[in-house]
Amino acid sequence: MRATTMHIGELAERAELSLRSIRHYDEIGLLKPSARTEGGFRLYTEDDLDRLLLIRRMKPLGYSLEQMADLLRIADALATDPDDDDMRARLAALIADAEERRERARVHLERADEFIRLLKQR
Repeated sequence: MRATTMHIGELAERAELSLRSIRHYDEIGLLKPSARTEGGFRLYTEDDLDRLLLIRRMKPLGYSLEQMADLLRIADALATDPDDDDMRARLAALIADAEERRERARVHLERADEFIRLLKQR
């Protein structure tokens, strides 16, 4: 773990997410702070930021909180044992699913662009 810590406000700013979202992720177990100050304030590391950015990147693709938690479990397991064949297979399935979701999003964006062009022609 990288040693530098930050408070929730800096984490929120760097991740471009609200404090409320980060607290919610803590409450449901997706992102626990690495430490707390003596006064009880959450402290986060760069590794925590990386984890939060992974969560943030899943949101536009429509992943549920449960699916996000599953991906994080897979990532944690592979960080511990990179040769875990079961986790590698689960990751490969998630990658394929993400690629399909991205393609659907690309098509939707293309249609939105077409719609905007049609409106501008009027």
